[in-house]
Parts: sequence; C-alpha cells; structure tokens
Amino acid sequence: MTAHTLNLESVVELSDDQFYLLCRRNPDLRFERSAQGDLIIMSPTGSETGNRNIELGADLVIWNRRTKLGYCFDSDSGFKLPNGANRAPDLSWIRKERYETLSKPERKKFAPICPDFVMELMSPSDELRVVQAKMAEYIENGAKLGWLINPEAKQVEIYRPGRDKELLEMPQTLSGEEVLPGFELDLGFMWEE
Repeated sequence: MTAHTLNLESVVELSDDQFYLLCRRNPDLRFERSAQGDLIIMSPTGSETGNRNIELGADLVIWNRRTKLGYCFDSDSGFKLPNGANRAPDLSWIRKERYETLSKPERKKFAPICPDFVMELMSPSDELRVVQAKMAEYIENGAKLGWLINPEAKQVEIYRPGRDKELLEMPQTLSGEEVLPGFELDLGFMWEE
C-alpha cells in the first residue's frame, strides 16, 4: 500500500466530524490523521497482504468469541487516540469493560479510545520507520501490546509500555500475554514461501 501525506497546516483544519465525512465519502481510500493534523492517504492493500490480514484476524476473532473478553476490529476501524491522531491499525482489540464505557454515538464514528492490542502487518510498499513510529504512538497512547509483523524480513517486533521493543526472527507463535490471556497466534504460514 502506498501512502501519501498531506500537510494541511495553515490551509484547512478538519474537525472530527469533517474527517469522518471525508472518509465515508471516499470509501476506496483509507485515511489516517496524524496528531499534527497531517492527512495520510493510503490505497487498499494487495491481495497477498489482505489474505494475511484476514488469516491473522480470524484467529483473534475465534479466541475472542470463545473468551468474550472484548471486541475485535479490522483495518477499516478508525480510532481517535488521546494525542488527537486518527489511526486504523490492521488488527486491534479492546477489553469489553473499556469499550462499553463509550456511548453509542462514539462507537458509530471513530471511537475516542486507543485499543489495548494493535497489530500492523507490513506490506511491500510500507516504510519500516513509519510503521515503527505508529507502533510507538499506539503504546504512548495506551496500547498494552503491539505486534509489527514484517513478512519480507521474516521478523516480528513486539511493543509493550515501559519496555524496549523486542525483535523476534521467524517466530512460529506469538503469545497474547496478559493482554489477550490464553491467545496464541500461529505464524507458521507467514514464513512459508
């Protein structure tokens, strides 16, 4: 996915409602907004990345249906982070008791909450430093666990609050730790060629 960033400073300031409307009126594009107000425009992913995303998401959804501990979200779900950024992780999850504090109107738009868990899956056109900065931003805004999966490098970076990121080479599984208790993600298929 190719991303383009528009610096809107001194040109236009989009309200939350205007940003939401912009996203709804342009369904073929994915938008994010940085904490500084820059508009990030992304094209849809390729089929390989889309397939990997749904495979990974299916495991999380199955675990969540069994445990009923929270709510799962795909890459079309946007969130308004505490720092003002609007982000849409490839996969995310929020504890039930946190999500249910949001009002129905807040849930219908870009929920003003940072997910407890976020995952980003690198696609061939992503810039590693940009995605790493997003992962750090999620943690700084309240995420408890983050996974950056990089199929090309055959690596996973794990992000946690108050700790340095951990780099794993071709892990076969990832543990949801205490954030996603009992969840293990099978990554064996990710490293096959």
